[in-house]
Amino acid sequence: MSRRIVSPCVGLCSTTVGDTVCRGCQRSDHEIRDWFGYDHATRQAVMQRLDGWRVAVAGRYLQVTDADRLQAQLERHGIRFRAEQPALSRAVELLRVGRERMRDIRRYGLAPRAAGAGLSPVQLHEAISTTLLARAEACRDVRDPDEPTT
Repeated sequence: MSRRIVSPCVGLCSTTVGDTVCRGCQRSDHEIRDWFGYDHATRQAVMQRLDGWRVAVAGRYLQVTDADRLQAQLERHGIRFRAEQPALSRAVELLRVGRERMRDIRRYGLAPRAAGAGLSPVQLHEAISTTLLARAEACRDVRDPDEPTT
């Protein structure tokens, strides 16, 4: 079995325009720069941290009601995900890619929680992304920028 971990990059890197934390994947600029130099354990720890943040934040707004339907929609739309990636982390990717085309999140195996009630998919994505970025920036401020953020 391969121990390869793909990059969490989603192709929206804002560090190229001077951000110290990427708005797309929530990694710090040094994590992006050093990613391919990290060993497997460090990459895996970063991926788990990012998934944990997405689960915690998205869980305020959404719940997964049908993980199989969610996965089928990800596959249907060609949205990249990992086998071990938690369903709520996958839901964040679905919103990122499909928020403009989605009308009813229930069709994708998702349902709103209280904080997400009445929000459109675009608004859900904005709320989740804004909170994720704030969390990543806050964590970057307390870390040594030369150390991997595991």
